[in-house]
Amino acid sequence: MQMKGHLWIEKNLWNMLLAANQNCYNETKKFLTRNDMQKMVKDTGLFSQVAQTVSHRLQKALWRMVKLRKQGKECGYPRFKNIDRMKSLNYPQAGFKLDNKLKVTPFGEISIKKHREIEGKIKTLTLKRESSGKWFATFCVETEPRTPKINHGEYVGIDLGLTKFAVLSNKEVIKNPRHLKQYEDRLALLQQRLSKKKKGSKNRKRAKHKVALLHEKVANARIDFLHKTSTRLVNTYSLIALENLASQEMAEQNYGKQINDAGWNTFANMVSYKAESAGCRIVFVNPHNTTQECSNCHDIVKKELSDRIHDCPYCGLVMDRDLNAAKNILIRATAGLAECQASGDGDSLPSLKEEAHTIHGWE
Repeated sequence: MQMKGHLWIEKNLWNMLLAANQNCYNETKKFLTRNDMQKMVKDTGLFSQVAQTVSHRLQKALWRMVKLRKQGKECGYPRFKNIDRMKSLNYPQAGFKLDNKLKVTPFGEISIKKHREIEGKIKTLTLKRESSGKWFATFCVETEPRTPKINHGEYVGIDLGLTKFAVLSNKEVIKNPRHLKQYEDRLALLQQRLSKKKKGSKNRKRAKHKVALLHEKVANARIDFLHKTSTRLVNTYSLIALENLASQEMAEQNYGKQINDAGWNTFANMVSYKAESAGCRIVFVNPHNTTQECSNCHDIVKKELSDRIHDCPYCGLVMDRDLNAAKNILIRATAGLAECQASGDGDSLPSLKEEAHTIHGWE
């Protein structure tokens, strides 16, 4: 309860600083300086560095708004926050110590469950409250660089989809677990019950907590699947080619619920940061026409979304459309020389088209 009370103070501090910046801009056409904001956060009841972090986060949000407006994009002020939108207390340098228990200023010793031992020097701490009411302590750690593994696996292209989560260029298919669909009936029932509760009542709080717990269960299942899948792939293959998808924009246009449930963007981020330690290379290619192009003769074969088979009238190639796309992704990543790695020999590397992709995971 004490930590939640500090979230309440942090919420009031954010709203006060935001209102002060809006008033200052209306009068002077300038925002408050960092020094002015840091003076305003003194003696608020928060640990000093936590309070300063609030002012720094708000200043970055205001700068981002100005930058986007200069680029001609529509962008409003950062939001005033209620307690449900304030979720974390950030300790950027000091005020905490970790032994058998976590000692945090001003809360004292907090009993925690460590899911693994922490290696390296702890730099920052974030105390985060989830919607379910659970608290997590997240540490940022500085470690010594490790020598990457030597990976002699094959090269593979991956086409992400909704019918199947992924199809690999070597014909492997990863099924889409559809985590949200498994629980959507139960979720709809709980949300229906929540909507009927009187606002501000204890029954509404209990119903809201049940909805949050189910959302957390779905999110945990999704993250677990993505972690296991990404770890297996980077340890198996020496080069992974993916499409550089604008998944957020795609979700806003169509199939948003299914795309967000599949977690394409999260998956791409996971394989990217896991690649270096696994000795794997990640290549993102231009997604334009990877489905329409024939992977054999490279002519364009138009398909509707309902057409699940690639049937090329020019060279006679017939295969699953997602497999055809995966092969095209691999070809683009390796400049058409994918076959030179078919044996899994990692010593001879094909040239990569620098203008066509972004590379992660190696110097």
